[in-house]
Amino acid sequence: MKKLLGPAAALVLIGLAYLLLWPVPIEPVAWQAPEDKGYVDAFESNNRLSALKFVDLGDDSGPEDAAMGPDGNVYVPTHSGKILSIDLETSVVSEFADPGGRVLGLEFSDRGELFAADAYRGLLKIAADGNVTVLADSTKDGLPILYADDLDITRNGTVYFSDASTKFGAKANGGTLPASLLDLMEHGPNGRVLKYDPVSGETTTILDGLSFANGIALSRDETFLLIAETGTYSVLKHWLSGDRAGQTEKLIENLPGFPDNINDNPDGTFWMGLVSPRSAPVDGMSDSPFLRSIVMRLPAAMRPKPQRYGFAVRFDADGTILDNLQDPSGDYALVTGAIDAGDGNVVVTSLTEPRLGYLPKP
Repeated sequence: MKKLLGPAAALVLIGLAYLLLWPVPIEPVAWQAPEDKGYVDAFESNNRLSALKFVDLGDDSGPEDAAMGPDGNVYVPTHSGKILSIDLETSVVSEFADPGGRVLGLEFSDRGELFAADAYRGLLKIAADGNVTVLADSTKDGLPILYADDLDITRNGTVYFSDASTKFGAKANGGTLPASLLDLMEHGPNGRVLKYDPVSGETTTILDGLSFANGIALSRDETFLLIAETGTYSVLKHWLSGDRAGQTEKLIENLPGFPDNINDNPDGTFWMGLVSPRSAPVDGMSDSPFLRSIVMRLPAAMRPKPQRYGFAVRFDADGTILDNLQDPSGDYALVTGAIDAGDGNVVVTSLTEPRLGYLPKP
């Protein structure tokens, strides 16, 4: 028995030493997660997303964002790196371009030019023939853009876009999802919002110190910018002009899920996806950096991961929730956002699905 206990005790000590001391890629920051009130009040649970119709994407998946093209088609990026053009009426899907990275955000300018936030390559412009130009892969001060995420464009061609994490680059950390999980577990001030000037060609930082800067959307009058700060379950309003220019405030706080893309609507409201419900274990570890380090030493299968749940909301410039679309079954899950297709249809996007969802007009 003593002979057996010796090796067993040594294995236990080795295991404890590993859990307590082995280096991890994150440096967790203590914070206090707000109490998760769940699906109540404006976020009351429902099954409205169960009415979705779908367009199959063939061999592609992960239509992270969507943009309406000048031709009336819906354009979406995919995991393969391709950008697809989709005719909702006929369900015909065709390849528009292949930028060779991982595009997360798409927007057409008023002049019909397609701009893309590519998590691997930076800010791109894609011509009508599919030719790709890299507009920015670093900022004016020489810092690389490691995780371009979402964007919006002013009428004069200025592009505002998010760099979700300046520490955990998407390409260097195995893709967008693994990199995002690292950043969220660290909860460091690694996210920022960038501005691309089409005249000078320079990219500058307008806001930094964010916990995973995600969705971006301009107000119709371009007086403010909305930013989804995924790590704090909130939406920020950053003023671009007027008496409050340069100031930032929280527009929506304590969301019941992780906010992702934000898209503006013609009526001045905004759609936003909540990619996954909040995690009680993650919230419970918010003020314990040491415990989060231990969790990072566990096998990947034992760490918290996104739950399948469909969820998107529409809100106004004051942060009032106007529409609440959910599907607790998770049939169409990891919803990243939604857009008004202009014909009564609402297109709903996803981080992982092999199809594009849309709610047909009533």
